[in-house]
Amino acid sequence: MPNDELIDLAAKVCVPCQGGMDPLGVDQANSYLASLPGWELREKATRLYRSFRFDDFQSALDFVQQVGGIAEQERHHPDIELGWGYANILIFTHKIDGLHENDFILASKINSLLA
Repeated sequence: MPNDELIDLAAKVCVPCQGGMDPLGVDQANSYLASLPGWELREKATRLYRSFRFDDFQSALDFVQQVGGIAEQERHHPDIELGWGYANILIFTHKIDGLHENDFILASKINSLLA
């Protein structure tokens, strides 16, 4: 995958995954991951994870609400854990029980909230 494609992840739109396809391999996932500061691969490279820290509960809640708006717009929904001063986000494509380009697009859009 060309590096230019990685830089423009946030400009892309998630496309519905119909299932029946293989998830990204470790090498492919690591290529995408290179353009996503703060994110890490988990569960044998089948999940994308990041923990966000905030000064208080309200800031974390506001961030989660923004993430929810992006998730609805993209029709791709992460698992979110919210608490005082933090939000943990876990992303994967349920239909293939692994990672798809959509997961990295969503993560990139979430990162853009902090810009």
